[in-house]
Amino acid sequence: MEIDKTKSIIEAILFSVGRVVETKELMAILELSNEDIDTILQSMKRDFEEQNRGIEIIKVENGYQLCTKKEYYDYIYPIFDNRAKPSLSAAAIETLSIIAYNPKITRAEIEQIRGVNSDGTIYKLLEYGLIEEVGKLDAPGRPTIYSTTNEFLKMFGISSLEELPELPKYKIDENEQIVIDEIMEEKVENSDKEAPSPENA
Repeated sequence: MEIDKTKSIIEAILFSVGRVVETKELMAILELSNEDIDTILQSMKRDFEEQNRGIEIIKVENGYQLCTKKEYYDYIYPIFDNRAKPSLSAAAIETLSIIAYNPKITRAEIEQIRGVNSDGTIYKLLEYGLIEEVGKLDAPGRPTIYSTTNEFLKMFGISSLEELPELPKYKIDENEQIVIDEIMEEKVENSDKEAPSPENA
C-alpha cells in the first residue's frame, strides 16, 4: 500500500473514533509492524506542523489521537459548550500531582500527604476525567485506588508519566520536617567552611 494512502487511512481512523487509538489496533487494521506505524505517525505529525494545521496528532501512552491545537481552545470551546471554562484550584493541582507521582494511591494516603480532607477535590478530578478509580487495595475496608488518566496526559502535554519532571530528593530532619537534599548539602558545605580548624580552635 502506498504511503500517502496509508496516511489517509490513519487520519480517517483517528478523526472518526475521537479517542486514543492504540498502535496495536492500527497494526491489525493495516497489517504493518509497530515500527512502521510509529514511523508513519511521526511523518504525519511533521506534515501537520509544516502545513500549520489547526489539528495535531499526539502520542498518548501506547497510542495516538487526533486533536485540536491547544492555542485554539478559546475559539473552539464556546462553540460546543457554554459552561464556564473548567479550571483547577491549587488544592486540585496539589492532589493531582500527588496522584501522578504515586500511581495507585488511596484517598487516605493522599490526605496523609496533604494533611487535609480531600473528598471534594478527588470528586472534582474524577468529574473532569483527570483521575480514575483503578481498583481496590487489598487491605481492611478495601479502599479505592486512584490513578491519573489519558486526559491528564493530554492536558499537560506529555505522552506518559515517565515524562514528569523528577522530584527533588528530600530527607526528614530531627524535627520530622522535609528538607531538600541539595539544601542540606549546601548547609553542610557552608558549615564545614565556617568551622574553625583544630589549630585555630
